[in-house]
Amino acid sequence: VVEKVGFTPQDLVDFKVQNMVGTVDVGFPIRLEGLVYAHSTFASYEPELFPGLIYRLVSPRVVFLIFVSGKLVMTGAKTEMDLSEAFSKLYPVLMEYRKASVAPMPGLPTIGQQASINVLQDKRTEDV
Repeated sequence: VVEKVGFTPQDLVDFKVQNMVGTVDVGFPIRLEGLVYAHSTFASYEPELFPGLIYRLVSPRVVFLIFVSGKLVMTGAKTEMDLSEAFSKLYPVLMEYRKASVAPMPGLPTIGQQASINVLQDKRTEDV
């Protein structure tokens, strides 16, 4: 396709990786307000402008976008090793600001209530 438009690729093109991006889901919600308060030198959080907290790690020089859901975007790394090292440094901080429990939505049963509802439904089907 590229050659059809008139571009002829060269065998020895000199290129350099400038930026790598990675994503990860830590599997738990994060208290962004507490994190930005305690790490204000590295973090900024303006929920009215953007829903994620921006955390700028100094070494390796990687920027994280951290969302309350526990999903992260890592950018600015030059190598996969930089991404891995940066995440290893930030993970204990994220664990510190892990939300203890998530409040249920009004009107929806909690996990315990849902389990008892399922048990009642199972008993009803056995009786029939």
